[in-house]
Amino acid sequence: MNRQETFFNHITEGNTNKGEYITLGSAMLDGSTVKNAFVNVPLKTMNRHGLIAGATGTGKTKTLQVLAENLSEKGIPVILMDIKGDLSGLAQPSPGHIKIDERHDAIGLAFEPKAFPVEILTLSAQNGVRLRATISEFGPVLISRILDVTETQAGIISVIFKYCDDNKLPLLDLKDFKKILQYATNEGKEEFEEAYGRISTASTGAILRKIVEIEQQGGDLFFGEKSFDPQDLLRIDDNGKGYINIIRLTDIQDKPKLFSTFMLSLLAEIYSTFPEQGDTGRPELIMFIDEAHLIFNEASKALLNQIESIVKLIRSKGVGLYFVTQNPTDVPEAVLSQLGLKVQHALRAFTAKDRKAIKLTAQNYPDTEYYDTASVLTSLGTGEALVSALNEKGRPTPLAATMMRAPMSRMDILTDSELKNLLNDSKLVKKYNDEVDRESAYEMLNEKIEQAEAKELKEKARKEKEAIEKAETKGRSTSTRKSTRMNPIVKVLTSATFIRSVFGILTKVMKK
Repeated sequence: MNRQETFFNHITEGNTNKGEYITLGSAMLDGSTVKNAFVNVPLKTMNRHGLIAGATGTGKTKTLQVLAENLSEKGIPVILMDIKGDLSGLAQPSPGHIKIDERHDAIGLAFEPKAFPVEILTLSAQNGVRLRATISEFGPVLISRILDVTETQAGIISVIFKYCDDNKLPLLDLKDFKKILQYATNEGKEEFEEAYGRISTASTGAILRKIVEIEQQGGDLFFGEKSFDPQDLLRIDDNGKGYINIIRLTDIQDKPKLFSTFMLSLLAEIYSTFPEQGDTGRPELIMFIDEAHLIFNEASKALLNQIESIVKLIRSKGVGLYFVTQNPTDVPEAVLSQLGLKVQHALRAFTAKDRKAIKLTAQNYPDTEYYDTASVLTSLGTGEALVSALNEKGRPTPLAATMMRAPMSRMDILTDSELKNLLNDSKLVKKYNDEVDRESAYEMLNEKIEQAEAKELKEKARKEKEAIEKAETKGRSTSTRKSTRMNPIVKVLTSATFIRSVFGILTKVMKK
């Protein structure tokens, strides 16, 4: 048996194919494709998470597209974080190309152009299904971790939520949250101190500044109603294909705080609402997070801990997370160790730092007698990758340099008219794109403040009126007393004794 035959058996011996699986391509040896040496990934293990890594232009996006297509075809819904805006073509079939035919002939797979059911979602004012969540749905713990506040400030946020629960004040959007923070140290200071203790204005000011930071990155568009129901991510079309939910993020590349906020809230909502799946043999939902470094680079320690916890736990819900990034070192080791499927495209060694990163990356893969892993990493061509997966028993499959299959859908974006037609046909656009601004904490507190101010003004007016009436009464009393008091001279002149004396004198004079 020659080297190629031995290699073929080495690659395919683990492919029992008893359950459903996805074929990524065919293995390569010494730079050539070994036809029909298929590299398969069992669906059963795809909730064990994964990584797609490689330098710019090496084929990461096409690998993501291939995985999304094949999952959809198996009836498994998918979420794609579209940072670069180049994934909408999944809704249209590939026009085909001679290079694609040559590639698939070398692999041993037939190529069939196909379109897939696609839903376009957005966090911002772009066209698409609006994704929103309320402050209350986040809860005090998650909000505190997202804002990266101190322990004292986190305690204040918990008190704020408790006050709103006790007083039935809905916390829906950022203006609600800001208003209650201001109320706690201004108009409602005495009320808060009596029921919950004193709240520092310095602490609420610091929290407000953190909220403003989120607001400036577009958080005011994300927080609010109508809240998106994660169950709508699990839709299957009439042909049994899972919907591919593409979240357009092209306008928030420079807003990592909003991106990480959204990601964490979505994962937390999925984890809290999806039922435990057990060993069903296939995932319920697969999520691909493109440009994953945007989450990890800007995340606080508390936020990283939260992400790591969710990655460990969410697979029990039948959800798989796949991180797409340029270098595996972009992903924390605690997360990297949880990833079952690794698709590593070429890395470039331009600097000493790059060479060091390549050596570290090579150590993440199983040892093999067929490859010098570090050397292969720098020599892979576009559309080629090192693949390490888990078989149906959860054991790592042999490391394989793989010629990846081509996407069945269009490797380009939709035209404006195609995108418009897609959105016009969307049931979710009709469900979520009407803005709702019902009465919440902001309006209720303003009304409460206005009522208190009106009551205070009324009381002030009443006191002023009483003071005026008292002054007027006092003035009339004084005037009456003055008018009835006789001048001493007049009193003497008008007294009876005086009159009799004067009359007596006049009588004597007249007699004389």
